[in-house]
Amino acid sequence: MSLGATIQAWRLSRGRSVESLAGAAGLPIASLEAIESGEADPPASTLELVANALGIPVSWLYGDPKHLEWLTTIDGDDPEPVPAGSLDPVLERILLAARHDRGLYTLLTVVLQGGDPKLIRAAEMSLRSLAKQSKQATVPWLSRPPGHFEPPSD
Repeated sequence: MSLGATIQAWRLSRGRSVESLAGAAGLPIASLEAIESGEADPPASTLELVANALGIPVSWLYGDPKHLEWLTTIDGDDPEPVPAGSLDPVLERILLAARHDRGLYTLLTVVLQGGDPKLIRAAEMSLRSLAKQSKQATVPWLSRPPGHFEPPSD
């Protein structure tokens, strides 16, 4: 999905007209129309104005709004299933994982949206440590050293 089409999709999902979004972002209507149609390539500062007017982080302008809907749908709601092969493999795994643990996704999103560099760095370091631990091979129960009395989890 192109950047202009994504901005238009976010605008429509928020129920905003071109005029109201352009006014909220402080842009001429013709500029927003040109961006949405793909005729103009906006600078980062303009994208920040549009994202702020939409009430979303700038990074969300680079992804399909439908993907965010899949991530934030409450259990029990039945969103459209994710079409196979329509997403990059990483986002597909994130969407699948978010179905099982929305709390973790929400916590990470809140930390990233907060923008505090110290908190983001702390979260990154914690996640790196956890990722490293998840790659470590587990020792089967029968081959553990003598004196290790932890009951098997498998």
